[in-house]
Amino acid sequence: MDFIIENQSSFRLGVFAGVLAAMMALEAALPRRARTSARVRRWSTNMALVVVNTLAARLLGPLVAGTVAVFAAQREIGLFNMVDLPVLLAVLGGMVLLDMAIYWQHVAFHRLPVFWRFHKVHHADRDIDATTGVRFHPAEIVFSMLYKAVCVLVLGPSLLAVILFEVVLNASAMFNHANLKLPLRLDRLIRPVFVTPDMHRVHHSDIERETNSNYGFCLSIWDRVFGSYIAQPERGHDGMTIGLAEYQTEKPGQLLWSLALPLAGPQRDMPAGKEHAE
Repeated sequence: MDFIIENQSSFRLGVFAGVLAAMMALEAALPRRARTSARVRRWSTNMALVVVNTLAARLLGPLVAGTVAVFAAQREIGLFNMVDLPVLLAVLGGMVLLDMAIYWQHVAFHRLPVFWRFHKVHHADRDIDATTGVRFHPAEIVFSMLYKAVCVLVLGPSLLAVILFEVVLNASAMFNHANLKLPLRLDRLIRPVFVTPDMHRVHHSDIERETNSNYGFCLSIWDRVFGSYIAQPERGHDGMTIGLAEYQTEKPGQLLWSLALPLAGPQRDMPAGKEHAE
């Protein structure tokens, strides 16, 4: 565990690169859907956003969740810094509660127009694969960092819990966005606890009711508990349209268009509660 903390940058990068490469290989071997857009352009744009987002995150260094976790521990701020729990239980508990917090962040990014403007850059992707899992507008990354910093102050998880959570969250995002055809039996086995590609793909449907469902990134239990779960897309995985109805062009594959999207174009309002429950 000390190795992870002392080498967290290398650990994060290694897991990111390894999971992304593994998902791309599996997508090539076991694709779930045929692609609609040119792969090279999409991948170039999505990975360029990763670079821009990494630079944006570095500018907010003091507000990185890990830094805030150290600050909270030194001053005994937050729930887990006020109770004496076994290390393993504290780490797992912190990771689970942070995952629930990210579920509610995702809900807010759909329900509040000011956040949806930026989050729809993620949803505008007309194909869904592992690179979609890292396709976010830099402003959304900044909002997310600020939100996680507040959550860490309130919950007080250890630095190890924060590092492992962010690594798992990142890996889960690439896995559940993967264009991967899991055997149905394996999907049924995993889905009661963890989000699968088929489950999350529903969330990227152009049907608004389906877009406003299946918000979980890692644990699937939150969608079931809070009533936002939809098992399968209305038109089936092969017949569904990925992306947003108003952006069914090649433009979402362009970097400058994606960066400028929050400031231009028609704004699709996301209902606050009537459409997402199932």
